[in-house]
Amino acid sequence: MSLSNASAAASVRKKSLRAAPYWITLTFVPLVLLAVLQGGWTILLIPFYGWILMTILDSFLGPDASNPDADTPDSELLWFRVLTWIWVPIEAVLLFGTIWYLTHHSNHSTLEIIGIMFGIGVTTGTVGIVYAHELFHKTNRFEPILGDILLAMVLYGHFRTEHMLVHHPHVGTPRDTVTGRYNEGFHRFFPRVLKRGPGSAWRAEAAMLARRNLPATSLRNPIWKYLALGAVMLALAFLVGGWLGIVLLVFQAFIAIWQLELTNYVEHYGLTRRYLGDGKYEPVRPHHSWDSVHQISNLLLINLQRHADHHCHPTRRFPLLQSYSPDEAPQLSHGYPLMTAMAMIPPLWRRVMNPKVRQWRRQFYPEIEDWTPYRNLSFPAPTGAG
Repeated sequence: MSLSNASAAASVRKKSLRAAPYWITLTFVPLVLLAVLQGGWTILLIPFYGWILMTILDSFLGPDASNPDADTPDSELLWFRVLTWIWVPIEAVLLFGTIWYLTHHSNHSTLEIIGIMFGIGVTTGTVGIVYAHELFHKTNRFEPILGDILLAMVLYGHFRTEHMLVHHPHVGTPRDTVTGRYNEGFHRFFPRVLKRGPGSAWRAEAAMLARRNLPATSLRNPIWKYLALGAVMLALAFLVGGWLGIVLLVFQAFIAIWQLELTNYVEHYGLTRRYLGDGKYEPVRPHHSWDSVHQISNLLLINLQRHADHHCHPTRRFPLLQSYSPDEAPQLSHGYPLMTAMAMIPPLWRRVMNPKVRQWRRQFYPEIEDWTPYRNLSFPAPTGAG
């Protein structure tokens, strides 16, 4: 079945809810342990598994555009939720246990240590940050705390604020830092996000506090909490591994953040919201996100690739996210593992994605003849964006 046909069939096929397939992410655990204990060629298994094998399995097993009942109550989703909860202690043990082992008992070469921590970063980025994203979108008090802990382990706590207060309300506008611009290669996008993200998050929280007549420096500003949690993680790394432990923690955090921002880049590359005038933009619609219904990578990434529905229903739990037809949302030709690898090669990325963006413009905005203001970001930021 073609991707287009599979997406169209979504409206008539209903997905049965089974949590077990999503637990595939736990297979990273033995791969990390094998790399840490054995070293050598086993270190390559982590990136091979996350990028190459997932892409191969996506190709063989094809898309799955069937949709579950979006009104399924939380009481029927316990094992989906447990998966995201238990990853917090698992990641903590993998990360700090590895730092302790590498700084006290291993005979690995410097190159092997770098490779192992690269693999840890792939794991904390591919699994940990994706799970943090799922958790901090929830409206209870418990799960966002778990999300904050996961982000602290990669020293990127401000991502929660930047994602919730900036990205979701302002995606596809000049205010959103992580909307990849048309023709902007990832190697320009990444340093731009690293530079502007923390300040953007601070401004967003300052604007929220100002509405309550509180200063930006108020202790109610969650940025202080993110910094404190990050300091705790650095202190733990020092306790278990000394100064080298801190270096290893920071390195894996950089790799995890690189993985995250590659995903952000792919999710909205070249897509913009129509400017309505007076600092207003059209509401967010499914066609403002690239969608993918590739089966295995969606299991690995707990349906993050059903990104259009996530932006339309941000608090919806991952097993209930819906797929859209190509008439409703633009479709990626592959899952995120292959698409993010392509994004690292800008000429290849532009060759594949720029025609898709131009087709998206013709399909959803045939009345817009001049896209220059959208490309140049010459329209103003949304009113009240902070």
